[in-house]
Amino acid sequence: DWIQQAGTEYDAIVINPGAYSHTSVAILDALNIFEGPVIEVHISNIHEREPFRHHSFVSYRADHVIVGQGIPGYGLALEKISEMLPDVRGEN
Repeated sequence: DWIQQAGTEYDAIVINPGAYSHTSVAILDALNIFEGPVIEVHISNIHEREPFRHHSFVSYRADHVIVGQGIPGYGLALEKISEMLPDVRGEN
């Protein structure tokens, strides 16, 4: 529900879907409806973990994926979003 509501309230989504990355087509479907940029964040490097974690449904929709950067990955995601969105002052 939050992802679907985001389309009317927000310009971008930063999401850490956790284990849902590997199992939830429903989250992918909801993200596919959203028109703004989507950044997928994983605190750990999912590609260095168990083989089933190497695949993410969310990555099909994500405009950018950040893995293995720990908590600072969220800040990196916000920086990336700021690069992707037009500047509200019209400077981008």
